[in-house]
Amino acid sequence: MAEQNIRVGLLAYSAIGDEHSRALSATPGLVLSAACDRNPERLEAARALAPDIKTFEDATEMLDSGEIDLVVVSTPPNSHYSWAKDALNRNLHVVLEKPMALTAEQCDELIALAAEKNRLLVVYQNRRYDADFVTIQSIIQSGQIGEVFHYESFVGGYSKPCSFWHSDVEVSGGAIFDWGSHFIDQILATIPSPVATVSGLNQKRVWTHVTNADHAQVTLTFKDGVQAIFTNSDLAAAAKPKFYVLGTEGAIVGNWDPSAIDAPADLPAIITLHRADGSSEIIDHLPLEPYSFHSSLVEFLNNGTAMKVNSVQSRDVVAIMEAAELSALSNGKPVEPSLLRA
Repeated sequence: MAEQNIRVGLLAYSAIGDEHSRALSATPGLVLSAACDRNPERLEAARALAPDIKTFEDATEMLDSGEIDLVVVSTPPNSHYSWAKDALNRNLHVVLEKPMALTAEQCDELIALAAEKNRLLVVYQNRRYDADFVTIQSIIQSGQIGEVFHYESFVGGYSKPCSFWHSDVEVSGGAIFDWGSHFIDQILATIPSPVATVSGLNQKRVWTHVTNADHAQVTLTFKDGVQAIFTNSDLAAAAKPKFYVLGTEGAIVGNWDPSAIDAPADLPAIITLHRADGSSEIIDHLPLEPYSFHSSLVEFLNNGTAMKVNSVQSRDVVAIMEAAELSALSNGKPVEPSLLRA
């Protein structure tokens, strides 16, 4: 019997909605059936890419419509938990944007509900598929820099943050959650040992028009002594490399692409491999299979093939960010996070 298409609904349609729409149209086995947004212009943009879809201005109406098998939740982070819960209770598969939720307790409840309903719950950890990160992972796994003992990632610069929900701590979870959902996930996907402690710092120095920290830092210390640091800053007049990884036999530096003046995070970093003998070379990015995450949805739902990303991984990212926020309240006192990853 031929496999039926998985009908997908997009809950909230913005720039990420366009990204999902293009991925769905290019992925056999997935079809965009519905989109929901309170902004008519966004629904018009959705119809421009998929003229036959049903559109809704009420999210509950879309979830109850019978038009979809899977919903992609792209609402602001403080609503991820409630919409995922509503969808799972309607026996729908759920793909969440980052972060999974704002507390590990909420994540645990969603994971248990998904298991009870026998439905997929997964987070779209799209930065796991970035060309620069995939290339760095490959270099590390090949052993070219030996054993990794220090890992840093950085995003930011010196600029006035936007006034949208991304900069509102009550909605986004704060500066640690905003970009940490990407970069801490990358750290956990790279360093296999268990996390011992997490230390966090939030500094509010300049930008009083928003509630997110101006400069946030998270330090993960692993049980084998490896350390990883993530920094998100709007006060960095001198930017650090996007990636800085030290190994026992070499190092990797991922420098921001200077051609991306306005949005450097949207272009892959320039990867340089440094060897112990003092030599170095720029490494070409590995070729990527487009829309790998979306293809893996089809493989999992139709064939049971395990996905690279799973809900426990994304839940532990939230637990680490939650521990970092707790640590920040005491100026960086280390906190032992509650993790499911051994």
